[in-house]
Amino acid sequence: MRVVNVYDLEGNPVDRIELPPIFFTPVRVDVIRRAVISAITARIQPQGRDRLAGKRTTAESWGPGYGVARVPRIKGSSRAAFAPMTVGGFRPHPPRVEKVIHERINKKERRFAIRSAIAATAIKELVEKRGHIVDYVPEIPLIVVNDIEELNKTRLVREAFKKLGLWADVERAKENTRIRAGKGKRRGRRLKKPKSVLVVVAEDRGIFRGARNLPGVDVTLVKNLNAELLAPGGVPGRLTLWSRSAIEVLRSENLFQ
Repeated sequence: MRVVNVYDLEGNPVDRIELPPIFFTPVRVDVIRRAVISAITARIQPQGRDRLAGKRTTAESWGPGYGVARVPRIKGSSRAAFAPMTVGGFRPHPPRVEKVIHERINKKERRFAIRSAIAATAIKELVEKRGHIVDYVPEIPLIVVNDIEELNKTRLVREAFKKLGLWADVERAKENTRIRAGKGKRRGRRLKKPKSVLVVVAEDRGIFRGARNLPGVDVTLVKNLNAELLAPGGVPGRLTLWSRSAIEVLRSENLFQ
């Protein structure tokens, strides 16, 4: 078993703890990616088109002999209609609601993906490969006392992150936030924001409110962990801050088995 330190909010080691067996699950990137894609596609809303769209018209083709294309034309006019290449015509291959969008995944496979993604957060090489700045982080995985759950102000969370060596990664997320290219800017997706620290706690005693405004930072209960939070984009090794009680929940309740 691997023994790691437990740190206080000042960044000093105060105790030692054994990691639960879940942290020794083999890291399967392919399974993690499947679980993430399944979670993303589950949120997509099916869309379709009216089957009569573009077809509610009196247009008929004139037929040959007029020296013009034989596309349907509105009666009493030479304006083309109905055909796909005309203004207001129907689409040749429109989206259909019958299309299967959600990529489903087996329950056991999804749970294994979560266990595998949890194990990846304890491997420093994978965390660095994701692009996180871990030069000042004392240890991977980083486990802190349960006082982290009571920080209900952004100022308090910022001070704790600085002393634990996590603030450099939050600043990286802030500096790399950029405006999205394309039409998504005007569809409620104006910014692309990098992911930074994931804070995992056993219960919310204020930390959800304290960390909600920090760029790239996510906070979750240990029972609500999923592959998308642990491996955004299907890439395992997210920089994760665990509270000691969250580690004990993983040990005692056999989550994701």
